[in-house]
Amino acid sequence: MKSSVDGGETGGRHVDVGGLALYINDIGRGYPVICLHGGGPGASGWSNFKQNVPAISARYRMILMDMPNFGRSQMCSTPEGRLSHCAIAIRKLMDTLGIERAHFIGNSIGAQSVIKFAIDCPARIDRFVAMGNNAFQHGFFMPRPTEGIKIISDYYRGEGPTRDKMRKLIQTLVWDSSFLTDAIVEERFQASATPAAIAQWTKDPPKAEDISHLLGKVQCPTLFVWGAEDRFSSIDSGLTMVKMFKDAEIHIFPRCGHWAQVERAADFDELALGFFERGQR
Repeated sequence: MKSSVDGGETGGRHVDVGGLALYINDIGRGYPVICLHGGGPGASGWSNFKQNVPAISARYRMILMDMPNFGRSQMCSTPEGRLSHCAIAIRKLMDTLGIERAHFIGNSIGAQSVIKFAIDCPARIDRFVAMGNNAFQHGFFMPRPTEGIKIISDYYRGEGPTRDKMRKLIQTLVWDSSFLTDAIVEERFQASATPAAIAQWTKDPPKAEDISHLLGKVQCPTLFVWGAEDRFSSIDSGLTMVKMFKDAEIHIFPRCGHWAQVERAADFDELALGFFERGQR
């Protein structure tokens, strides 16, 4: 399937996981790496990770999952909380695809969902790269809610989605927004402004879930990746989680925002691949 904007989307298909339609991009061969995107309006697996596909899919089977209520996955209620709901969807997707165990990459709310999955299904996660996230919600370096989270919370309020709101959101995601084109803004805006998305996020938004008290249960080797200029998630949250997890480390990119996998794509790919390969020695 081809993307209407970048002309390069590959491996896209819907997968029925127990009555829930999930959209994935399934690219490459070998040991699986499952990637979950962030929670900003209009986000999807391809929009978050397309720049990382060439390097990572050259060595692994790379599966980009549109989380429920995002991208081309099904809109649905989340009575058990958004992280638990997504963790269940991950498990069902792996069952459907016949994947017993995998590496994971998660960005923001996607990383939090993988953390919940690691707590619930520890035997099914191998190594985990987690970019800036608010799984630990009690940091001191930034006021809460953070600047970026406020922008996301306001996106569907008032006059609803607009291109100006989307541009402001994407500018907040990165340290250097010089790459930001009208096409990028338009792609994310169109994805965020469908009638189904507006109805879902105004009438039945996913329920928030705090898993701070459960983080000590995460046993898988974890690499936290943070941008020093992240305006969505505070670095001290990452430092605290390094102490709470059983086996964790952190890498901080200077002059980088919330989208380390975008702003520092080549460096991020090298870092993630090196971390995964350490587990094979």
